[in-house]
Amino acid sequence: MEALIMEQTSMTALISLFSRAYHFEENQSNSIFADRIARSLLSDEEYTSISENMSDGISFFNPTFIGSKDAALRWIVDNQLSPSPLGRAAYTEELLERVIRDDGVAQYVVCAAGYDTFAYRRPDWAETVLVFELDLPQMSQDKRIRLSRAGVAIPKNTYLLEADFSFPNWKKTLAGYSEFDKSAKSFCSMLGLSYYLSETAFRTLFKELSAVLAPGSHVVFDYPDELSRTAMGGDRARRQNLLAEGAKETMQASYSRDSLRMLLSDAGFYILENLTPQELTERFFSDYNGKNSQHPIAALDNVNYCLARRL
Repeated sequence: MEALIMEQTSMTALISLFSRAYHFEENQSNSIFADRIARSLLSDEEYTSISENMSDGISFFNPTFIGSKDAALRWIVDNQLSPSPLGRAAYTEELLERVIRDDGVAQYVVCAAGYDTFAYRRPDWAETVLVFELDLPQMSQDKRIRLSRAGVAIPKNTYLLEADFSFPNWKKTLAGYSEFDKSAKSFCSMLGLSYYLSETAFRTLFKELSAVLAPGSHVVFDYPDELSRTAMGGDRARRQNLLAEGAKETMQASYSRDSLRMLLSDAGFYILENLTPQELTERFFSDYNGKNSQHPIAALDNVNYCLARRL
């Protein structure tokens, strides 16, 4: 049963978990995002296998690279795998802290939660909110297995719920859950989700969120810009698309700032902040890069980061 679940889980979620684990293992004293639990959710066999598969593929990521396998792996993680997981996680938790402090938010809804570790990594902080993690049934089951194997308990205020965001009826899972308060403001994250939904499904998702979240709630998400799937997109964006296709998780949509603003407005949201890759790099990576000039990290080309508020 466990093997079957693992075969059905998201490869991109697993690689994201690996990239957070690798970054912290290599940079414990100066990390962009300190995910101290990520490594424990990967078996030694998985960690080694992903490391070897990535370093063996250096010619795909950087055809002119010369160096050891360890150096190749670090180049791949720093340049391709970790920028998005690290940047969006750091951004999201900065915003979460702010809305809890300033807006009285008491509910954190994690859409497409994958192997997010907030509730288990920050129990002193997480216990101040109710945490609802939503993902596909096979992902939620696999996460439970990994947490149990690592000896990490699920906090009493954290709920792993099963939902498929490709279908509108997902909202019944959250809205119908007894612990969720529809009248209370929530903070909702949708990290790494917009890429894999059609524009129609993404638009529908926001309309469903508008029906579930109380006015004044916030949503944070990352999204590919309108150039990301064209010849004008950066090399890293092109490779990211190819990686997703290789994992059978094809990216389906991209958005200009104007089209995104209209989509959100139609669903009852307005944009508070919309960061470019350059702005995210300056805000979250500059300190790390100043201390690690040999291994700088920059946000992926053609990926923006948006904070929106429910009217």
